[in-house]
Formats: sequence, structure tokens, C-alpha cells
Amino acid sequence: MYPRYRAIITGLCVVMLGGCAAQTINAPIDSRTNSRSAATQAPASSSPATAKSAQPDFYVVKRGDTLYSIAWNLGMNYRELASINDIRSPYTIYKDQRLRVRPALGQQRATPVALPSQPVVSASATPARAATSKPAAKPVTKSVASPQPAVASAKAGKASTVAGQNSVVPAYDGKWVWPTRGRVLSQFQPSAAGKKGIDIGGHADQPVNAAANGMVVYAGSGLVGYGRLIIVKHNESLLSAYGHNNKLLVNEGEHVSAGQMIAKMGSSGTNRNQLYFEIRKNGKPTDPLGYLPKQ
Repeated sequence: MYPRYRAIITGLCVVMLGGCAAQTINAPIDSRTNSRSAATQAPASSSPATAKSAQPDFYVVKRGDTLYSIAWNLGMNYRELASINDIRSPYTIYKDQRLRVRPALGQQRATPVALPSQPVVSASATPARAATSKPAAKPVTKSVASPQPAVASAKAGKASTVAGQNSVVPAYDGKWVWPTRGRVLSQFQPSAAGKKGIDIGGHADQPVNAAANGMVVYAGSGLVGYGRLIIVKHNESLLSAYGHNNKLLVNEGEHVSAGQMIAKMGSSGTNRNQLYFEIRKNGKPTDPLGYLPKQ
């Protein structure tokens, strides 16, 4: 009997050891396989670089935009934006046109030079119709004042022409005046986020004047946060902006003189009557108090 019991016990021990060995071997293999699989799949699921590169490289033109207002809103030099998109003076753009906001790979940045007397062109809804020219009119024998450059604008789906009102074009002479009378509510802060200019307090419909000789290159309310806005081009590098107006008194393409009333103060785009005044040089905000005379 004893040898038979010993054989049975030995057999049971072999079976139990085999089961334990199977468990201790299979568990580590499954664990290593899962870890290796997870490590392989992790990079595929995370794509921060892809999300970053998905940021738009283009701006779609809206009706009423000008190249100057688009560049201002993007914080760019208008000449750089024109160069990137191979747009020449008078900087004609059209509704739904896609403008590249940064150079394509390998693209050269040859900045075109624009003359201050060139017309300002707003986004038109019909490129083909705007490009069609009429036969030249016969010369007039009597002496007349030279008309101002025309401004193409888009109204009711058609390109219309608006002539400037001034007969004399005042050249920029480097002289600046205060755009309005009032207390400076906020100083220029170059490191601040958002708009970088000064706020000048006042009352509703208070006169807002051009701070220097120049040409109106934008007049509208298409830039968020500025309310009814006017942008004046003084020379190839200097632009000034006048925001939060109640009423605009000048049109795009119109030449203005320093001290000329161009708007009435208001609270459009803000919660109080004030003028937002900003100067940009080569597309970069600069302290307006460095240009304006001391009060």
C-alpha cells in the first residue's frame, strides 16, 4: 500500500507544480506585451505639433476690408502683407479672397513701394467688374483742379467709385497735433496684451481731429474692439488710428490735414465716451506721446 500512496502523492505534487509554473510564466509575458503595446500607441494618440500647425495661414477678406485694416488687425506691416500676396498698388482686394498672412516656404520678401497719392481700395464683391475700365474721357480745354484718386468700395454687390473731397493734397511734414482735448486715461504700455495706444476722455460728439497730414485708408467698424474706426496713413511707415467714434466724417481715400475734424467722439466698442488713439511705425505700435506736442 505504501508505494502506491507515495506514487499518488508524487503525481499530485507534479500537477500542482505545473499549474504554479504556468501562472508565474504567463503573467510576466502578458504584462510586458501590454506595456510594449501601450508605449507603441502613445505617440500616435498625442499630436500637439499637429494641433499647432493646424493654425490658419490665410485670412479671408470680408466686404469693407482694406489691405491696411487687415494688416492693422493682424499686427502686420501693410507693405509686408502686400508683398507676401504679390499685391501691388493700389492694393486691390476682393471679398472672399484668401490672403496669406505669413510667407510660403522659400518665398522672398520683396516689399513693394507705394506712393502716398495712390488710391485706397476696399474689398469688392465682383473682381471682374472692378477690373473693367471705361474708355478715357476727352480732355477738357478749360483749367480745372486735379481730382483726388478714386476709392473703390463695395455697396449693394457692385463696385462704385467715390472721389475725395479735398482739391489740395497736404504732404506729411512731421508736425503733429493732439487729436482731441481731454485727459489721458491710459498710457502706452508696449508689453500689454491687445491694443497698444492711449485713451483720451471727453464727451459725446466732441471733435476728433487728424493728428497729422495724411490720407484715410480705412473708415468703418469691421475691427472688433475699436468701434467706429478711422486709420490715416501719413507716409510709407507711419499710420494713426482713431477708435470708439460716434460718427465718422471722412471717407477712405480722402486726404486730411493736421487739426481737421474727421469724426465725433463716442462710445462705440467701449463703455464710455473716449477716443482711442494709436500710432504704428512699420506695423509696430509706438508711444503716441513721443509724437504729440506736450500739453
